[in-house]
Amino acid sequence: MTKVFVSAVIDAPVEKVWAKVRDFNNLPEWHPKFSRSHIEGGLPSDRIGCVRNFDIAGGGGTIRERLLELSDIDYTFRYCILTSPLAVEGYVAQLTLYPVTVGNKTVGIWTAEFEVTNDDEAGVVKGVADDTFGKAFEVLDAMLAR
Repeated sequence: MTKVFVSAVIDAPVEKVWAKVRDFNNLPEWHPKFSRSHIEGGLPSDRIGCVRNFDIAGGGGTIRERLLELSDIDYTFRYCILTSPLAVEGYVAQLTLYPVTVGNKTVGIWTAEFEVTNDDEAGVVKGVADDTFGKAFEVLDAMLAR
């Protein structure tokens, strides 16, 4: 089992960061790696079990993910990949935000566990850790920082 852990400090209050990431359907609105997204079946984007269907920008394929948990109290959501061009199986990820009370900032922690289905574990981990999670935190900080 491969595990990925990425953390960052975002120079914005946790409520502001959560307002941006909470909508399970709006990832392409703020993350440059992704484009076109919709929730299948017309369900609300915060309904547990809803499926987000979105594209990797630049013709990288389509990903379908199911929302497994969402908590406005704990500023967290968990999801799994249903179908993807990525070389992964059993992929489950979680994003959690924590308030930093001194300075009114946010710590973001994004984790994932999965099996790599090819011989390029380092490349898959880089794609998830750096190009997806790390890039997300960079973009959120630049977009929301005071």
